[in-house]
Amino acid sequence: MGARLTLASPPRGRQSRRAVVVILWSGVWMPRRPRTGAAGPRGPLGCVGKRGREAAAAEEAADGGEEERKQQGGESSRRRRDPPVPHLSAAAAAAGRLEAGRRRRPPARGLLSARPPTCRLWALERLLRRQRRPGGGDRHGVPQTPRPGARVNAKDSKWLTPLHRAVASCSEEAVQVLLKHSADVNARDKNWQTPLHTAAANKAVKCAEALVPLLSNVNVSDRAGRTALHHAALSGHGEMVKLLLSRGANINAFDKKDRRAIHWAAYMGHIEVVKLLVAHGAEVTCKDKKSYTPLHAAASSGMISVVKYLLDLGVDMNEPNAYGNTPLHVACYNGQDVVVNELIDSGANVNQKNEKGFTPLHFAAASTHGALCLELLVGNGADVNMKSKDGKTPLHMTALHGRFSRSQTIIQSGAVIDCEDKNGNTPLHIAARYGHELLINTLITSGADTAKRGIHGMFPLHLAALSGFSDCCRKLLSSGFDIDTPDDFGRTCLHAAAAGGNLECLNLLLNTGADFNKKDKFGRSPLHYAAANCNYQCLFALVGSGASVNDLDERGCTPLHYAATSDTDGKCLEYLLRNDANPGIRDKQGYNAVHYSAAYGHRLCLQLIASETPLDVLMETSGTDMLNDSDNRATISPLHLAAYHGHHQALEVLVQSLLDLDVRNSSGRTPLDLAAFKGHVECVDVLINQGASILVKDYILKRTPIHAAATNGHSECLRLLIGNAEPQNAVDIQDGNGQTPLMLSVLNGHTDCVYSLLNKGANVDAKDRWGRTALHRGAVTGHEECVDALLQHGANCLFRDSRGRTPIHLSAACGHIGVLGALLQSAASMDANPAMVDNHGYTALHWACYNGHETCVELLLEQDVFQKTEGNAFSPLHCAVINDNEGAAEMLIDTLGSSIVNATDSKGRTPLHAAAFTDHVECLQLLLSHNAHVNSVDSSGKTPLMMAAENGQTNTVEMLVSSASADLTLQDNSKNTALHLACSKGHETSALLILEKITDRNLINATNAALQTPLHVAARNGLTMVVQELLGKGASVLAVDENGYTPALACAPNKDVADCLALILATMMPISSSSPLSSLTFNAINRYTNTSKTVSFEALPIMRNEPSSYCSFNNIGGEQEYLYTDVDELNDSDSETY
Repeated sequence: MGARLTLASPPRGRQSRRAVVVILWSGVWMPRRPRTGAAGPRGPLGCVGKRGREAAAAEEAADGGEEERKQQGGESSRRRRDPPVPHLSAAAAAAGRLEAGRRRRPPARGLLSARPPTCRLWALERLLRRQRRPGGGDRHGVPQTPRPGARVNAKDSKWLTPLHRAVASCSEEAVQVLLKHSADVNARDKNWQTPLHTAAANKAVKCAEALVPLLSNVNVSDRAGRTALHHAALSGHGEMVKLLLSRGANINAFDKKDRRAIHWAAYMGHIEVVKLLVAHGAEVTCKDKKSYTPLHAAASSGMISVVKYLLDLGVDMNEPNAYGNTPLHVACYNGQDVVVNELIDSGANVNQKNEKGFTPLHFAAASTHGALCLELLVGNGADVNMKSKDGKTPLHMTALHGRFSRSQTIIQSGAVIDCEDKNGNTPLHIAARYGHELLINTLITSGADTAKRGIHGMFPLHLAALSGFSDCCRKLLSSGFDIDTPDDFGRTCLHAAAAGGNLECLNLLLNTGADFNKKDKFGRSPLHYAAANCNYQCLFALVGSGASVNDLDERGCTPLHYAATSDTDGKCLEYLLRNDANPGIRDKQGYNAVHYSAAYGHRLCLQLIASETPLDVLMETSGTDMLNDSDNRATISPLHLAAYHGHHQALEVLVQSLLDLDVRNSSGRTPLDLAAFKGHVECVDVLINQGASILVKDYILKRTPIHAAATNGHSECLRLLIGNAEPQNAVDIQDGNGQTPLMLSVLNGHTDCVYSLLNKGANVDAKDRWGRTALHRGAVTGHEECVDALLQHGANCLFRDSRGRTPIHLSAACGHIGVLGALLQSAASMDANPAMVDNHGYTALHWACYNGHETCVELLLEQDVFQKTEGNAFSPLHCAVINDNEGAAEMLIDTLGSSIVNATDSKGRTPLHAAAFTDHVECLQLLLSHNAHVNSVDSSGKTPLMMAAENGQTNTVEMLVSSASADLTLQDNSKNTALHLACSKGHETSALLILEKITDRNLINATNAALQTPLHVAARNGLTMVVQELLGKGASVLAVDENGYTPALACAPNKDVADCLALILATMMPISSSSPLSSLTFNAINRYTNTSKTVSFEALPIMRNEPSSYCSFNNIGGEQEYLYTDVDELNDSDSETY
């Protein structure tokens, strides 16, 4: 509820004069820190209002002496452990007590009028001087270096210094002595409070006056973010507040919850301090993090004088906090009737809602002390039928909390008796649910409808019976309600009573004539509900009344099924069995009571069932034979269920009666397989001892229990299995894919299992159907401990899989630097060449560069063997550049030299071609900075610029034509320039970038092998801006290609259209016979009757070839590969990565 308004406890300080309790603090009498929030959050500052404060004062006064004795004992023990510090602290404390006593004593008369001696204060000063005296020596006469002020700042277990204690005792003289000897005025205790905080909390004004001149900042905050002004305001010390404000204290400083001094003063009711703060400019409308204002604080604690003062200042009385609660809400919730009256008289909105839709009347109806508040609200026009967002009215709130007298007041004020909340519940439903008998009587007397439906169509009698309130049921029955009326699910009140478990309610309903065999929409009788909730007394009463113990519900379950599920002590199940319940009846899934007891591990239930009928007989002959037309047999046995869920005690009962321990489920898994899979050691032990087979394989993956334990890392189960397996080579048993338990353990990183298998003699170099060993899996997954274990047991790091890859290849490809280092070290110890190539000629360096694993690249380059050019001509630099791995590329160039930047692959392409193809500008810049040949051509005659233009790589085109000054006149094997290629693929931006750098008209009209100019190609592809630019640079509109078409005719989709267009143009324009267009027209006419009309028009016979894919250029295998996936998919998708 939004009215639970809590802030942290107030700062450390002297408590209100209404409850002064003191404790002995290391020899100094100190006011005890007030208790706040102990009784629960009742207001914005954690206290509970006037009544709560008085109770807290009485409680603290009662136990103050006990704590005083404990503190005295604790101080004496500290003096014994650490003499120097308590000695000085005790002196300061004693001086403080003497000085404080001298101030408190009345004037003496006669001979006793002399002032008390100041010997203790003198002793304190003498002690400090002795500790500061230079030139002294230790007990052996060895001179010691003077340590000025070293002991004066000693701290006790709470980090309190003598200055803290002297200030707490309000001893100005002791404070002066300590300050004279360089006491640290900024020392902090464990709550980060300085002596100034202590002075502010204890009204030590003179001490504060001595401290302030030595402080650079009086706004230092403690651990809670509170300054000395906060403490002074909380304690109500006006003089201290004046002093701090006069010395520059920030009046608007806020703590960690954004509360200011005026919040604390308002909450504690210190009206003079509040006025003082306001006079010095404090904001009366300031808010903390929960948007509580000082008015909220004062209203919550009932400080009427502060409330009146703030209202006189014009503070908005309807200002909501973060939960939408106004000061009136807060006052009503805390039962502050005087404040409520004042707020109402001042015009507060009595019907204002908070964020949950609750009005002050809702709070007054629900709160403990809100009776007078409710009367005030109702008397001043509060709407008694106002609903919250969940549909509750104030009458609902009284019913919820049992506020009997308040409900009468609300009803007399015109409340709707049968109003519904969003669940359809009326106040009568709520009162019945929580057992408020008096409220039920009042509501019924006032005309509440006992037959009105609530949530799920339930009546108030349903809720009373379900909650077990017999008196409420009696009252509701007396109104003439039909006892067998069902709810929306067909459940009667007897169903609810059976589920609730109250025998008195059940007997009341049975005696009234409730039908004990009536079923709900799920086919369940009250006996089903009693059995499901293990309500033995209700079950006993229902069976005794004649309820059928073998009735089936819609799922085919009897009460015995439900009892087997929930009955831990077997009492209900035993009673049902004694009354002829059939344990062999199976539900629609084929499960009987034995299955349910096994699944939930109810050993006693299984023993009871077994004592009635042998379990093996129950499993063979089903009770459904007698009750149903068909026999539903479950594919899962009770052994499977008990083993899977780890119920070893239930399993012990089952194995004594069920002889087939290797029974399989639909996927062929045995109980031992499931127990090993889940890691239930006790179940595995039970099954093995009873003779369960360890090497039985399932139907799908062909795995044994050993595989299951190894896969999931259950080392204890694995040890039991391999220790009892026969023959001894069972440790290397393979599944359907040839995987051994060792491979599966390494794949999942189960180091303990790996060592267990290796110690039992597992073959470390065993291969699966793809030729991969356990070390291959460790290289992919990166489990270094597993790899180390394999290498220690002699695993060969150079074994190849079916694609020729060694573990070194795979670790480099996956970037596992630790594993790669171990493998290289192992290869070095074998004097073997780690730079082996796979079936496509790629080394580990190729793979590391391709995937951008720079640390692996660096490690491999440290090996001399990898600094030689070996393997596929598509070099490691090609691999790095094509995937934009600039770091790896730079590392290769720095190590192997700049000459590699112009290395070519089998198709003559350099790394610059690769960078241009993929538009990796950073790599392009790197290569150009190392003198890469910008105009190098591959076997098809293409330069890097042509490759970029053909693929529309705009950034690369711009860099090559602007920064690298690529040659724009070069042509490929089909005589296409870069401009031709850009236009042929419709890359308008790339074409425009190239055109921007062309000034030669001959280059504008250059033709390819098909005699096409760039204008032909651009027009054919509809590049408007390129055509416009070409025409502006002098492109010929009359140039004809090999088909005799001008650029205009090249726009035609086929030859026939082009011929028609030529005829139309010839008719429109008189053209001389020598014109190219004239010859074209006559040629078209001569061909018009030709039967070759169906021949397609190929405007670009050469340029229409398929685009040159860099996959073919960079075909390292031609298939997509994912090195390793899940174990079952590990080998199905094993094709090339690039």
